[in-house]
Amino acid sequence: MTVTEVAGMMRVSRMTVYRMIHSGDLPAVRFGRSYRVPLEAVESIVSDTDAATGTDE
Repeated sequence: MTVTEVAGMMRVSRMTVYRMIHSGDLPAVRFGRSYRVPLEAVESIVSDTDAATGTDE
């Protein structure tokens, strides 16, 4: 997934996704000048966040 796709799925800004990648909270692979994030990593972050906030979508 691209950074823009991840930002849309997580409902955060692209800059937040970049910060998560650079801090190591979100694994990503760099291809040239862009990043690709595995879908499983995004789903894991989203489910962890939902569990912590008590939401169930």
